[in-house]
Amino acid sequence: MQKLLHIKLFIVLLIMGAGCTKFSDDININPNLPTKASNAQLLTSAINGIPSVIEAPTGLLYAQHWSEKPYTDASRYTIVNYDFYGIYSGALENLQTILNSESFNVNEGSVNNQKAVARILKAWFFWHMTDRWGDVPYFNALKGKENFSPAYDRQKDIYYDLMKEMKEAAAQIDNGNGVTGDILYGGDMNNWKRFANSMRLLMALRLSKADAAKGKQEFTDALNGGVFTDNSQSAVFVHLADANNQNYWYYVVNVQNRPWYWASKTIVDYMKPLNDPRLKIFADVNGSGAYNGVPYGLDGNAVGTIPSSSVSFIGVHVRTQNAPTYITTYAQVLLAIAEANKLTWLPGGDAEAQSKYIAAIEASVRQWNRISFQTYNNSTDKQVEKVPYSAADKGDTTGLAAYLAQPEVAYNGTEALRKIAYQRWLHLYMNGYEAWAEWRRTGYPVLTPAPNNGGTPIPRRQAYPVKEQNINGDNYRSAISSQPGLSGKDDLNGRVWWDQ
Repeated sequence: MQKLLHIKLFIVLLIMGAGCTKFSDDININPNLPTKASNAQLLTSAINGIPSVIEAPTGLLYAQHWSEKPYTDASRYTIVNYDFYGIYSGALENLQTILNSESFNVNEGSVNNQKAVARILKAWFFWHMTDRWGDVPYFNALKGKENFSPAYDRQKDIYYDLMKEMKEAAAQIDNGNGVTGDILYGGDMNNWKRFANSMRLLMALRLSKADAAKGKQEFTDALNGGVFTDNSQSAVFVHLADANNQNYWYYVVNVQNRPWYWASKTIVDYMKPLNDPRLKIFADVNGSGAYNGVPYGLDGNAVGTIPSSSVSFIGVHVRTQNAPTYITTYAQVLLAIAEANKLTWLPGGDAEAQSKYIAAIEASVRQWNRISFQTYNNSTDKQVEKVPYSAADKGDTTGLAAYLAQPEVAYNGTEALRKIAYQRWLHLYMNGYEAWAEWRRTGYPVLTPAPNNGGTPIPRRQAYPVKEQNINGDNYRSAISSQPGLSGKDDLNGRVWWDQ
């Protein structure tokens, strides 16, 4: 009898076990502990990774937007190796997971739109990386266990493929559902298309010296595809007024209490005599109510003698808790078009170049002067409220006409490229790595290397992570020896492919 009961119990348990796996809504699965992230979640996480690379201080110091006080090591180029592992294992891995998906939830956006946005963002991160390090693992990266040691690819090949990706991604966008989890554009696919074309246009201009023919062809094609035509279309990451989504520089200054970064004498001395309308955003006045920058790159002893009350701290509006991070903007596009006119990549010559140059400065002034009273939406899916750029909120232009009329600012065909470059440097405030890249390409503004550092010049690239020598040693050594601009040395002085 006991044995018979055991047999019956076994049969019942067997039936129950089969029943537990019959339905997709298994009661034994905890819905609060998902084993797989949705594409919308992966997209949100990837977009959240953008500010962490833009807001890094090193680019701002290389471009001399800022000076350090009291610690000046980065300003004097003592840090050589920089880590790119976090970009690969963070945003890029998330985006590649979207692209590798075998099934898509159309409620999170049409399949084409989900893939297109992932391609656009993936291109943005790789563009940022190759401009900093030069050759990087690209074509065989993000393969997971299939390839733990990817080869480094030539920057030229990376650039050409990135521009192809941007063109194809823009064309891939369809009229289906916009993507969800989109904290950049709130699912507005027209703006994603403009972002892709605007990015490709800027990439193309980066080739002005390395491959002008290719640059011109890609530039005109991207422009014809449709780029930003207004500040409201710019790619802007808007931080929120809460600790989980706040601007990094608010955290550094207000939470960590580390007032280590100040407006540089380089930028203040250029802007102040011109009464630049953006200076009040870029820097605070000192204790005497005047703008006075910190000399760039002094050693700790020298900078320590400068009273903090006598110099200008970085502007309060760029370090508020919900201050935005500008990724790619309308004014950048206008300045690029102005330069393309001057380079004869586009028709119109100086007349068109002047028109776009003036429009770019106005767009820049409006952009920067608007951040002090931009309104934000704290919803979970959309960080920036789509407020129309009305006469009341599209940015104050007080002083703009007088600024444009000054000889140093007014367009001049003979000095057009220099003036365009200087305005680009100013506009790219807080986007230091992009400003540094354009300084390397154009040679403007004229910057003086940090003094008292043994004659070390301003860096032209950043060296690979030290760990790469052990983790991916053979490919690392091949990359160092094969890049013409490095002369076999992994340091700050070698030049990337387009830096000619």
